[in-house]
Amino acid sequence: MKKSTVFLAMSIIIAPGLVLAGNGFHDKARVISSQPLYDIVRVNQPEERCWNERVRHRGGYRSDSYTPGIAGAIVGGVVGNQFGKGSGKDAMTVAGALLGASVGNDLGKRPTQGYVTSERRCEVVDHYREHEELVGYDVKYKYKGQVFHTRTDRDPGKFIEVRVSVVPAGGYDRDFREYD
Repeated sequence: MKKSTVFLAMSIIIAPGLVLAGNGFHDKARVISSQPLYDIVRVNQPEERCWNERVRHRGGYRSDSYTPGIAGAIVGGVVGNQFGKGSGKDAMTVAGALLGASVGNDLGKRPTQGYVTSERRCEVVDHYREHEELVGYDVKYKYKGQVFHTRTDRDPGKFIEVRVSVVPAGGYDRDFREYD
């Protein structure tokens, strides 16, 4: 118990301003230089582009009257009647009427004009831009006459806090580990 009191008193006298922490202590070292480190970052900013496009539609066929179909059925029935004999005469008349109605209907249709509409079209276009982004600082500092380097997240200013760990050379520490 007497040895620990003496050690504590010696630590306070020898190292003023030092904070004891575990197997070491914290101290301050003078910063020699602090250079910002930048990284190039690529960011996508997609953009939707839209435009109006003319679209042509083909015309079709239409019929405003039933007359061509009826006339075709009559003519087809007369022709079919001329080719049939006996009981087949009725069947040929009906077949001729049906075929005539279909042909008359097709011939009676008039073509319609095509037309044009305007339709909105859209697409997504990727736009990449690059910019520099601060990622940290390359710090050069001096502690007890020796120069060290480190990287930090922020600029440390004139001083940087360091953690100092003391280990006996060629002896044993309190956990009985040997060091050279």
